[in-house]
Amino acid sequence: MSFDVINPATEKVVRTVPHTTLDDTDAAISRAQKAFESWRDVAPGDRARLLRRFAEVVDSHVEELALLEVENSGHTIGNARWEAGNVRDVLQYYSAAPERLFGKQIPVAGGLDVTFHEPLGVVGVIVPWNFPMPIAGWGFAPALAAGNTVVLKPAEITPLTAIRLGELALEAGIPEGVFQVLPGKGSVVGNRFVTHPLVRKVVFTGSTEVGKQIMAGCANQVKRVTLELGGKSANIVFADSDLEKAAATAPYGVFDNAGQDCCARSRILVQASVYDRFMELLEPAVKGVKVGEPGDEATEMGPLISAAHLSKVTSYVPDDAPVAFRGSAPDGPGFWFPPTVLTPAYDHPAVTEEIFGPVVVVLPFTDEADAIRIANDSEYGLSGSIWTQDVGRAIRVSRAVEAGNLSVNSHSSVRYSTPFGGVKQSGLGRELGPDALDSFTEVKNVFIAT
Repeated sequence: MSFDVINPATEKVVRTVPHTTLDDTDAAISRAQKAFESWRDVAPGDRARLLRRFAEVVDSHVEELALLEVENSGHTIGNARWEAGNVRDVLQYYSAAPERLFGKQIPVAGGLDVTFHEPLGVVGVIVPWNFPMPIAGWGFAPALAAGNTVVLKPAEITPLTAIRLGELALEAGIPEGVFQVLPGKGSVVGNRFVTHPLVRKVVFTGSTEVGKQIMAGCANQVKRVTLELGGKSANIVFADSDLEKAAATAPYGVFDNAGQDCCARSRILVQASVYDRFMELLEPAVKGVKVGEPGDEATEMGPLISAAHLSKVTSYVPDDAPVAFRGSAPDGPGFWFPPTVLTPAYDHPAVTEEIFGPVVVVLPFTDEADAIRIANDSEYGLSGSIWTQDVGRAIRVSRAVEAGNLSVNSHSSVRYSTPFGGVKQSGLGRELGPDALDSFTEVKNVFIAT
């Protein structure tokens, strides 16, 4: 069985990729378990050097990987270069980890007590289609650094860059079986990661609905899981903010990657006293977003990923939708949707549901307490932004908003050196930064009587 990979900007077949079968998945997991027995014993300095070499090889192929992502995922070339570079940077960051997996010496009576961070074993990483390269790296880099082996399943519709990264790992000298990429169906490959007893942890990024199923499946074996799920993040704009900057940057906080971003600030909350002025400033900013051919250096937003996803996004903007204004998008082949701003009632589905497309709602609020109430009125809690020039307010609201990652006077959610993850139904656990390593190791305590 195989799958035709479609270019979302042209609707043409890029490549036909064979699917990994259940038997092939089991064989790959067995290879990963066998490789684990030696990979865990590689000297920390040697494992670090291999990861640095992997980073160097990725760096030498950034342009190739970026062009592949443009074709496979419809990402703009600028975004795709950043994404390939992020894989390199994350590998470089975690290459320092093998020599810094410090335990503790704990004072006790009658002897010496020390702790060790031991690798888990085989880790299954399930990657979504919206950011195929970075999210893969966020899973496999810390897992490998901690001494685990990895089997990785890319999204069925966007497997090409992950397959290439698997090839580059071997080129860099990562031993056979340590890092394997298994393109295929979630119901086959991903589900086997959940049910196979040799897979000791599953890392999943995707929808909350599927994440719940994975978590329930892992519970049967008391299997570790990290989940990064949906989002409906708020961009809170107070009257005392730099309103021009807040309006000029708001489109890029939600329309980046055509809104196919779990961190997208898809609810803009604006203090009522400046609401009308903000909307006046927002309109030219939205209409100025350049939507077009992803390979064009000037393009700021590309197409949606598929015809099915285009249909889903379109369903949130029927003919009678409360559209304030829209940007433009190309005609002809491709899964295009224009940047769209809605001004609905608070109970509208576009306010409460994750659209995962270039659609944003703008809602007024009265005061600080009202802004916090509206921001927290969601089952999600992944990211968000706060715009104010009052430092005290920035701190108060940051502490009160229920989200794992917030930025003040910025829309920057992700840095590889800081933890990333959600609260409520946006996920479980933390990726990136120093915190990620803890989720790929077990703490072993050893007491030595003296």
